[in-house]
Amino acid sequence: MAAPKKKLDQGDRLVSKNRRASFDYELGETIEAGLVLIGSEVRALREGPANLVEAWIELDRRGEAWVKGMRIAMLKHAAFAHEELRTRKLLLHEAQIEHLREGVHREGMTIVVTKCYFKNNRVKLEISLARGKKAYDKRQTLREKDGLREARAAMQRGRKG
Repeated sequence: MAAPKKKLDQGDRLVSKNRRASFDYELGETIEAGLVLIGSEVRALREGPANLVEAWIELDRRGEAWVKGMRIAMLKHAAFAHEELRTRKLLLHEAQIEHLREGVHREGMTIVVTKCYFKNNRVKLEISLARGKKAYDKRQTLREKDGLREARAAMQRGRKG
């Protein structure tokens, strides 16, 4: 179902990453999905990042997946511009869509966008089944990050002295 998590190859280029997703959600398995775009959107992604913070995936009854809330900035010099917050279709296999639908309906999970990148000159999204964190979980995450930061700083001080 879900492809194993891989690092981006040399020819691939990260457009943007949703760092907020790992703070707001417990991320589960990830799936790579293609994205249906028009020409000005692809050019805009090559020139600058997309905003993925408010992006989520919606599954419809016809067995299609759509990304909503993904903001791709308009080009100032484009003759035929696009809408920034247009709903865009995802390219997924039927079995992948059913797996996502099962996670949403049975387990009460959400599907969030975690990364947008170019792979072989095609725009791909990394989407993840996620469960929302409670406020106390978010505080725990912040404490862990602070502890790691302090440990790294102490190691740096130890190397210099």
